[in-house]
Amino acid sequence: MELHQTLSQQVGEQLQAANEVLVTAESCTGGGVATAITDIAGSSAWFDRAFVTYSNEAKQEMIGVSAATLTQYGAVSEPVVIEMVQGALEHSLGTIGVAISGIAGPGGGSEEKPVGTVCFAWADTRGWLLVETQRFAGDRAQVRQHAVEYALRTLSKHLSMAEA
Repeated sequence: MELHQTLSQQVGEQLQAANEVLVTAESCTGGGVATAITDIAGSSAWFDRAFVTYSNEAKQEMIGVSAATLTQYGAVSEPVVIEMVQGALEHSLGTIGVAISGIAGPGGGSEEKPVGTVCFAWADTRGWLLVETQRFAGDRAQVRQHAVEYALRTLSKHLSMAEA
């Protein structure tokens, strides 16, 4: 958890320096990124809200993910996380966002999408979009922890490149 706090503090400083406001849309992490962010005092200056959209219905109702996209690709897919991050930005005051959907286990995996498969999308209101799928090893808690850390690290990397 100490790593989450360090990463969150760094991301917060970068968001504030860039005059950005973060929004999250999380499924398998269950609000883990939002928790890490809001553990930092003063985060209300650079964090707007979190959407924990664990069910497909929540993804559709709260942030406008298309039923057709969910049916065609499944909840753990790059097309879905793209719609999640775009929907989170549209339904918030955020200027930059991250979306996460994955299979933390211990069940739910398949040959095509084994346990540990996590899809990410990061976007901002100026058109930047980054989409990745990662595979993390470990039990449920470890997969979720790796996903939160990866989301924060990638956001920090983008913000540091934007500063340059």
